Amino acid sequence: MQLFEAFELKEYPYMETKEVIKGETIGDIINEKNNDKVYLIVDHDGKRIWTYNGLKSPFKLQVYGGILASMLRKQLKLFYKVFPLNRYSEKDKEFIEVMEKLMGGGRARAISKEDFPKTSDVKIIGSELSVHPYLNVGKAFEYLSELPKPEKYIRKFMLVGGNIYSDEEITESFVKEQKTVIKPAKMGKLNRGFTFFKDLNYTTRLIVKDRKVQAIELYTEKDDKPPLLELTVPIIYEEKFSNIGDMNLVVNAFQIPDELPEMAETEETPPSEQNQDSA
Repeated sequence: MQLFEAFELKEYPYMETKEVIKGETIGDIINEKNNDKVYLIVDHDGKRIWTYNGLKSPFKLQVYGGILASMLRKQLKLFYKVFPLNRYSEKDKEFIEVMEKLMGGGRARAISKEDFPKTSDVKIIGSELSVHPYLNVGKAFEYLSELPKPEKYIRKFMLVGGNIYSDEEITESFVKEQKTVIKPAKMGKLNRGFTFFKDLNYTTRLIVKDRKVQAIELYTEKDDKPPLLELTVPIIYEEKFSNIGDMNLVVNAFQIPDELPEMAETEETPPSEQNQDSA
């Protein structure tokens, strides 16, 4: 197994890879300490190139990692196929097998500036990555349900096919024991123009299949607390109500006396006695 780390450059071609040679296994390098990095793992036995994006890695670097993985595949004469390792949970068998693989040499070499064409030779292809205009929402949710949710995060919203969804807990049965499932509930259509998601610290996950965007998910950390809301405008706009006043003036307006007069007791004949007298 060979391991490469993707790097962002300030100048063209804006990206490159460097081979990682320290560590005995892949898991010695890919861990929580390096969750802001992007790696490419070349499995020469299985003819696979695994891409791994750390949970805190920059989105731009993740895009570069996909481009670099395609260039590695081309370098290896297209006999290899590219697979996303983030598709699997850390507890899945496939993920554990990759992490336990021993690192070693191989014929793959790092992608450097010399592997890119000159700027004048670059051709812009408009259909490399596009939002599918005729997205099958049902198929998109099926693919979405197959992907494991990142640990320590809570999914707040899903943007699929121009609509926004949220997870809803639904009770299915009470026969033997209470059974609840979480299903996407449609909240409405996306607004025209743009939308700011500033109420929480969101982490965005972009779901892509067959070079087409299937969904965009918005996550928050489980331990993240929402910011306190600060009221900057008065709720009641009339000046006499919105300005700060003296509470004593309100109390005096009721003209409450210091001592209340005692209520005179009135003797009334009980209804039972009135009935006897009438009889």
